[in-house]
Amino acid sequence: MAKETERKFLVASDAWRGEAAEVLTIRQFYLFIGPDRSLRVRLKEGRATLALKFGAHVRVRDEYEYSVPLAEARQMEAFALGSIIEKARHLVRHHGYLYEVDVFAGSLSGLVIAELETAEAVADEDLPPWLGLEITGEPAYYNASLAVDGLPECAE
Repeated sequence: MAKETERKFLVASDAWRGEAAEVLTIRQFYLFIGPDRSLRVRLKEGRATLALKFGAHVRVRDEYEYSVPLAEARQMEAFALGSIIEKARHLVRHHGYLYEVDVFAGSLSGLVIAELETAEAVADEDLPPWLGLEITGEPAYYNASLAVDGLPECAE
């Protein structure tokens, strides 16, 4: 069983941009969304994956990810729930940790979220200064919620 352990933050400034090493274009959508589970299809860098996530919106969730043929993933898009999420993922290293800074496009334009996937307890003073409010465990900021509900009111 795979575990996803992550912290999520709103991004408070553009200071991270100078540290970004790589940018990935991501298009993703959801085929099923439940209170404690989701089924996502992601297209990234000419490849497609299907991911099942289980667990309430907490720091640690069970995640299973599988490759799917790109053509089939594109066909599945017709069954997407809510909006299709488009974002540019910037990979940024800080103090030995990899942060994924997602800059959203389309109806979510203006939203910038950073994720830190690690099981380690990173002290607040070791976090980058460009991070803002921690939103770990805030359901409104999970991609599945963003696809169905759009921007949270406090982010608009």
